[in-house]
Amino acid sequence: MVAQVDRTYSSYGMGRMARRIVSYALFEGRPLTTKGRWFNPVVFACLRTLASLSGEPAIGQPVFITGLGRSGTTILGILLSLHRRVGYLNEPKAIWHLIDPRQDLNANYSPAGGVYRLSAGDVTPNTRRRAHRLFARYLALTGSDRLVDKYPELIFRVDYVRAIFPDAKFIFITRSGADAVPSVVNWSERLGVKSGEHTDDWWGRNDVKWHYLREQLILGSPEYESVWPLATADLDHANRAALEWIVTMREGLAQAQRYPDAVIRVAYEALLADPVEELVRLQRQCGLEPDPAVADYARKRLYDNPAKGWPDLLPPVDALFRDTMTRLGYETP
Repeated sequence: MVAQVDRTYSSYGMGRMARRIVSYALFEGRPLTTKGRWFNPVVFACLRTLASLSGEPAIGQPVFITGLGRSGTTILGILLSLHRRVGYLNEPKAIWHLIDPRQDLNANYSPAGGVYRLSAGDVTPNTRRRAHRLFARYLALTGSDRLVDKYPELIFRVDYVRAIFPDAKFIFITRSGADAVPSVVNWSERLGVKSGEHTDDWWGRNDVKWHYLREQLILGSPEYESVWPLATADLDHANRAALEWIVTMREGLAQAQRYPDAVIRVAYEALLADPVEELVRLQRQCGLEPDPAVADYARKRLYDNPAKGWPDLLPPVDALFRDTMTRLGYETP
């Protein structure tokens, strides 16, 4: 599917479909594991032009979908993209790269220098101006007035984003680690690409994202001292994925506690069990009048996946994993 648009999606009208295609083609960029990277120079030329145009446009109440990939972030974004007012961007890391190249944890566009945590102190007047110019002009060109941006790692940059967009909302989506971790491993095995001396998969180019994760978030943090000896450069993918899930879920819980009016938690399992009620709640908490198309597509598109089973983890990782599951309200065997 191009731009995550299927035949059912197209039945909601050419306007919605065209808005999604334009978002994908001209604004999101192509990461390492996708085809069509030859088109990235066109995307960046378009974005640089929009960022350089004079004026001080601004947007209000942007919504950012955060958490861990393979936890329902993509389908939630596609559902909200059907809202008549929403312009939806699926991981527009090309835009964020132009705002600040340190955002690039997978080395999609920068070979080095990625940073997980960015704070309000990292925001300059130029950062703020460029972000508002790019996103405001994106909304204008797609005939939208509310931005929804799915970018899971922004859960580590809530203060940074709030310094740019003070009234931003963050949807923090959770999924049982017993299902999310195997899904991450399977994604990497299925969509990973080897090209010459490079391996591009879930962990970025030649494991760069894993190195950032272990060096910046795990090693040196007393909370994860029990796994310091295990968080090596060659740790297997299942234990890596478990550690990424643990760190991300704990960060999301902390941000939700710190900013209860800005961070909205939704469990993927609750979304599957009662999509209409959960989507109405989310839209209202984000300041959007519920759109019937969102709920209607959810009824047709959402389906439950078979349980994956408990992952086989190293004992110290398993202990942190179980504790995090309990904190989130999930049962453990």
